[in-house]
Amino acid sequence: MNITTALQLVLLPAGALGVAAVARWRGWPTPLLLVLAGLIAGLVTSQFRGVPEYRLDPDIVLLVFLPPLLYSAALDSSYLRLRAVRRPVGLLSVGLVLFTAAVVGLLAHALIPGIPLAAAFALGAIVAPPDAVAAVAVGRRLGLPRKVITILVGESLFNDATALTAYRVAVAAAVGVGVSPLAAFGQFAYAAGVGLAIGLVLAFLVGRVFGRLRDPLISNTISLLVPFVAYLTAEAVHASGVLSVVVVGILLGHRMNRTSYGTRLVSHSMWKVLDFFLEIVVFLLIGLQLPLILQGLRGENPWHVAGYAVAVFAAVVVARVVWVVPSTYLPRVLFRKIREREQRPPASSVAVIGWAGMRGVVSLAAAFALPADFPARDMVLFLTFVVVIATLLVQGLSFPLLIRKLGVSSEQEVYRDNLTEAAAQQAAAGAALARLDELTKEGVLETHADVVDRLRVQAERRAMGAWERLGGGVGPEGEETPSSLYRRLRREMLAAERSVLVRMRDERRIDDEVLRRVTMELDYEEATLARD
Repeated sequence: MNITTALQLVLLPAGALGVAAVARWRGWPTPLLLVLAGLIAGLVTSQFRGVPEYRLDPDIVLLVFLPPLLYSAALDSSYLRLRAVRRPVGLLSVGLVLFTAAVVGLLAHALIPGIPLAAAFALGAIVAPPDAVAAVAVGRRLGLPRKVITILVGESLFNDATALTAYRVAVAAAVGVGVSPLAAFGQFAYAAGVGLAIGLVLAFLVGRVFGRLRDPLISNTISLLVPFVAYLTAEAVHASGVLSVVVVGILLGHRMNRTSYGTRLVSHSMWKVLDFFLEIVVFLLIGLQLPLILQGLRGENPWHVAGYAVAVFAAVVVARVVWVVPSTYLPRVLFRKIREREQRPPASSVAVIGWAGMRGVVSLAAAFALPADFPARDMVLFLTFVVVIATLLVQGLSFPLLIRKLGVSSEQEVYRDNLTEAAAQQAAAGAALARLDELTKEGVLETHADVVDRLRVQAERRAMGAWERLGGGVGPEGEETPSSLYRRLRREMLAAERSVLVRMRDERRIDDEVLRRVTMELDYEEATLARD
């Protein structure tokens, strides 16, 4: 590798980090500012010779960027909440993707001269899956209800699997490989079924390994490999790598409380930093593609091309709204059990979900991955780029305004979380004290009453522990020192607290978010005990 190539590799993430730092300092939406910065940088640098071009490599995106981003989002999601909203998530991640692909495909075939129907459907599959990164970031910052956030996250986790499978079928048909409707359905079923099975098997195996490991560095290094193993294993047998990664991530995230406290603390920080780094690079890369894409449209009538772009963008936006409204309310009309079991969704929440259709790098990577002999390839690539940029800027910039205008808020959920957290803390503390009483029945109360008192009030631990460390944690006659006893008993109490909290989560008495918040406090305390 020469010095020029090395500089190119450094300049891109360094520039992305600089723009992201400004966005976070000013409180602006980071993805949108990165895309705008990429657009401006791409247009300006294209005027100078010798400036490196940052071409989006689809293999890098689909093999290097996508698996860890999906896995991290799946780890941070809630299995129980996703299961509770499986119907709307399924309707969005499967039904809406196929509906959007059909609407865009039929429109593009009718509107754009020379584009075959199969190629038009490939365009529809490319632009169909939204990327919820920007929407979820804004929604969390502005306090969207947890159910809305869960639906958007669930949609973004599963819709890539549907879109990429439809994309493969359409591309095969466009380049001359005939695919019947029955064969296409078979490909869908095979990709989903085998991808799901691989994810389940890997989650079981990795979960067993994590349950035995207590070294945070080893556990989290394995965790870094898991999304790539899941993705590549599934893709090697022509199944859905996306679905495999998502399934293993959701299940391992649900079982994260069975790992060590060190693993959880390191994992939280590691994935947060990795997510931030990958996302800022990806969004800057999106904006930088404009000069490269425009090169393929030389000779085309710019007004006609602009009209096609506006029409496809409008079709993508309208298709989502047209699908979201009836798919939300129609099941309630048709099925009495749904009406009895679920509250009627507020119109404001439905409007927010209908407008949260920002596209991302997966669409652009799929377009760049089209074969060189694909019909109207340059046009498909340009239209994909316009849809990605337009949804990020138009919907992304207006999304916070819509949330504020509709007054969608999670204030009641925050209050309810505080109440349930207080109840959970009380129940956990009761379990810890009960466990302490069990451990101190056999004479410990008489011999080390001061230790038990300190356990109850958690006072003067550090000062005493510092002196006792000088003796290696052992008394003059080889007996257990008070500080060592304190740590051992307190760890048992913390384990009892975690057990109660996990049981309350499994019984749906507290939410996963409350569990994570309280568990992190326990993990920090256990880390302090380990330091002592």
